[in-house]
Amino acid sequence: MRAVQETMNPLPLALGAMTAQQTLATAGRSTVPLIAAAIIADIGIDAALVGVYLAIQAVAGFLTTMACGGFILRYGALRMTQVGMAALGFGLMAVASAWLPLLAVGAFVGGLGQAISTPSSSHLLGRLAPPRVAPLVFSIKQTGVPVGLMLGGVVAPALVAAFDWRVALVAVAAICFLSVVALQPLRLRFDVDREPGRVLSTADVAANMKRVLGDKALRGLCGAMFAFVGLQTLFTGFFVLYLVRGLGYELERAGLVFAIAVAVAVPGRIFWGWLASHLVRPATLLALLAIGMALSSALAAIIAPTWPTWAAALAATAMSLTAVSWHGVLLAEVARLAPAGRIGATTGAVLAFGDAGALVLPLLFSAALSLTGDYAPGFLIGGALALGYGVFGLMRRR
Repeated sequence: MRAVQETMNPLPLALGAMTAQQTLATAGRSTVPLIAAAIIADIGIDAALVGVYLAIQAVAGFLTTMACGGFILRYGALRMTQVGMAALGFGLMAVASAWLPLLAVGAFVGGLGQAISTPSSSHLLGRLAPPRVAPLVFSIKQTGVPVGLMLGGVVAPALVAAFDWRVALVAVAAICFLSVVALQPLRLRFDVDREPGRVLSTADVAANMKRVLGDKALRGLCGAMFAFVGLQTLFTGFFVLYLVRGLGYELERAGLVFAIAVAVAVPGRIFWGWLASHLVRPATLLALLAIGMALSSALAAIIAPTWPTWAAALAATAMSLTAVSWHGVLLAEVARLAPAGRIGATTGAVLAFGDAGALVLPLLFSAALSLTGDYAPGFLIGGALALGYGVFGLMRRR
């Protein structure tokens, strides 16, 4: 039986496993922002501190993605995925303590864990996927992000309503720990390219970043990653809070609107991946998506309490179809441009700029919220950055 398994095409199994872990990693990272309204009401903290929580996650993610390349090469993509899921579970357990210092620790530890998910899976799938279909393969894997957000948007608020927010965090943490066990049987099959004797050094991290920034095409993708991840973080981190505290929605209703909107990102990602594989150059498609992100951000910013639920859901859907649906196209481009054998390290370096965006934009959003008491300026700031990249990208393509 084992001999038969080894002769089978490993790509479908790897794609399924990486999609599943991406789903759970996203659900784990998004749980705290999605139920932030309940946490804030219970322990009495300012809503603007959600931005600080997201910023701490982003700092941890930045450190992980900068340095993860050597760890992936030494220990293997599957092993590092397991380490990341375990760290995410421990981070959620720390937040469940409701003690403010441990909330910060949980954000940091969870951010360290979740950030390894994408570089590890990119390293594995980039090695197995034929270049012609890589955008589609990466887009299918990245459907784990909207599916994870959907699960978080429905399950976490339901657990809060049935029990409380601590139970919700502990339940999601338990699922993260179970995923570590479920991935173990796959390790021997997929970590065959690891280099146990590889020396880990800060010099390798610096050299990797220098290689990425020295490549014009990769440098442009770094800028896209900064703007796109930053805007996505605003949507996933603040939109439910915006509906609850800004527009007066109940938490379960807001979570349902969010989940419905994010659902379109699943077929959306697959469609964008197919489009980039067959009809439109990936760089052109990314520029067009950036302009769509800017328009949808402006639409989200003008939602009023008098709008019917379906209209708010439509605005959220537009943002989901753009700001939460680009990943497969961009990551496949990074994998295509990466030096041989360094897909994970190159992806990590580019993703570090995404973590920088996830750090800067929530802090700007929180500052605007504190100064104005309004959620709209923060969404407009994120949309403006995306618009800048989109216009510049189209001009460069011409």
